Amino acid sequence: MIIRCKAYPRAGLVGNPSDGYFGRTISFTFSDFFAEAVLYPSNELELFPGPRDRTVFRDLDGLTSSIGQYGYYGGIRLVEATLKCFIDYTRDAGISLAKKNFSLRYFSNIPPHVGMAGSSAIITACFRALMKFYGVDIPKPQFANLVLSVETEELGISAGLQDRVAQVYQGLVYMDFDRTVMDEKGQGVYEPIPLETLPPVYIAYRTDMSESSDVFHNDIRGRYDCGVAEVVEAMSFWADLTVRARDALFSGNRKELNEIIDANFDRRRALYKIHPDNLAMIDAARAAGASAKFTGSGGAIVGLIDDDAAYQRLYDTLTPMGIHVLRPHLI
Repeated sequence: MIIRCKAYPRAGLVGNPSDGYFGRTISFTFSDFFAEAVLYPSNELELFPGPRDRTVFRDLDGLTSSIGQYGYYGGIRLVEATLKCFIDYTRDAGISLAKKNFSLRYFSNIPPHVGMAGSSAIITACFRALMKFYGVDIPKPQFANLVLSVETEELGISAGLQDRVAQVYQGLVYMDFDRTVMDEKGQGVYEPIPLETLPPVYIAYRTDMSESSDVFHNDIRGRYDCGVAEVVEAMSFWADLTVRARDALFSGNRKELNEIIDANFDRRRALYKIHPDNLAMIDAARAAGASAKFTGSGGAIVGLIDDDAAYQRLYDTLTPMGIHVLRPHLI
């Protein structure tokens, strides 16, 4: 028996980064990239390193390139932390796991550190494989919470629920992380939205200047916790934009949705220190006639396109800048 489970990247359409601050977001997943966990029975429990865990390089330049792409920490730590959280969950829930071992390996071709939730995709895929292997069913809201806890509690990585909810539910999802509901129920209000309500979108990303979301979010978290007015007001602004975006999706108001996407990033530009290459990508996409905002913490953008000609114009503008452009396949 070989178990194969996948999880997909997500793009934050509107509302991020308010998900970590009791806000609201809308995200979608797409299948152009994926993370996969492969698990099969074995005599001993064995975890195999993946592409993020290289220890052999062609030379010092190869080592430096790998560090620039994946950082100093590989993916195996994500797998180990996932196993621990899974065991803790089943123990606390009174679930008795069968006494059997397995071998597990992971793979991911999701571009790292560009705001597509590649790390949480690995964790989600591993959880799915473990759940299938042991016959454990975890409700989706709790599943998302567990994926988040792997990063925040086990590994000390700054993160919010948006990525995990999107990857657990898949498709196009509206998320409300209202503080009162979160405190009372330990989860937000999650509403799948029909994919056909989403107009044609594009994804564009660059891999030559990415940084982890942990670095990206640190300063804002401290300012929010200190009650800095402009930060608190921005989170409320993004949460309100998300409600407007949901209404625009259901009413088919593409013009308003374009304006909302741009407004989401414009407030971010006013608040955050943003890498000049990220700004250039946003400005070039808008100059080509598309709306544009970050999919996550930077390195990738998302927006609407009107038609094939608009996509070609966007592609012709961004590709010479070393930027990858695609029309994502939603899933």
